[in-house]
Amino acid sequence: MHLAYPAVLAVLLFCTGLYGVLARRNAILVLMSVELMLNAVNLNLVAFDVWLRDALHSGQALTLFTIAIAAAEIGIGLAIVLAVYRNRGSSDVDRLRDTAETDEAETVPDGDDEDDEGTDRAGTDAGTGTEDQATAPAGKAKKAEATP
Repeated sequence: MHLAYPAVLAVLLFCTGLYGVLARRNAILVLMSVELMLNAVNLNLVAFDVWLRDALHSGQALTLFTIAIAAAEIGIGLAIVLAVYRNRGSSDVDRLRDTAETDEAETVPDGDDEDDEGTDRAGTDAGTGTEDQATAPAGKAKKAEATP
C-alpha cells in the first residue's frame, strides 16, 4: 500500500477539523472538530509506522497515548460545556467571553493597577468614605469583607 492514500485522508480529516474549529460557534462541534484533528494525527502515526516497518511499533504506541489524551480532553471538555450550558443556557463559544467577572473590572480604573496610599481598590478615599456612584455597592461589599 502506498503512503499517499492514508496521508491524503489524514490531510482531509485535519483540514475538516481545522475548519470546524475556526468556523463553528457551538462548543460541542468545536470539540468534535478537535477530535477529527487528533484522529488525523493518529492515522499519520499508524501509516508511518507501517511504512517504516518499525520493530518497536513506536507509531502505534504514540497513537495509544494520543487516544488516552483525547479521551481525557473530551471528558473534561464536555464537563465544562455542560457547566457553561447550565449557567448560561447556551453553548455558544462567542458568548463565553461574557463569563469573566466584571465587578473587579468596573471598580478598578483603567491604567491604575496599583493601590495608592490614600485610596483603596474600590475608588474610595480611605479616610473620608466618599465614593462615586458606579463603585458604591462594590466598595461597601469590600469594606464588609475587610472588617471582621
